[in-house]
Amino acid sequence: QVHLVESGGGLVQAGGSLRLSCAASGGTLGTMGWFRQAPGKERESVTTITWSGTISTAASVKGRFTISRDNAKNTVYLQMSSLRPEDTAIYYCAAARSSYSGYLSSRLIDHWGQGTQVTVSS
Repeated sequence: QVHLVESGGGLVQAGGSLRLSCAASGGTLGTMGWFRQAPGKERESVTTITWSGTISTAASVKGRFTISRDNAKNTVYLQMSSLRPEDTAIYYCAAARSSYSGYLSSRLIDHWGQGTQVTVSS
């Protein structure tokens, strides 16, 4: 049974930075990454990374958000910089058994974290 445990998140002013972490246990995962869901909106892919390090990032956060992965620790990180109020959402750690190098639909996700709130004030 794969289990994803997130940490980080919180309240930050616009222009600030936050770092999220997600530690996985119970299995090896081909793809790990982050989705987010704002109130009234669908869950969307933010950025993902494969076991070999191939990254896919949404255009809305490219250049501001950086994903990284430590395979030895089975942990994925999301460094968020230059945060904007529109980045406010619940951020979910996500993992798939297979490796997907492009945009990852939520339908392909096998495991979800519990979610962590990120709030960016203007």
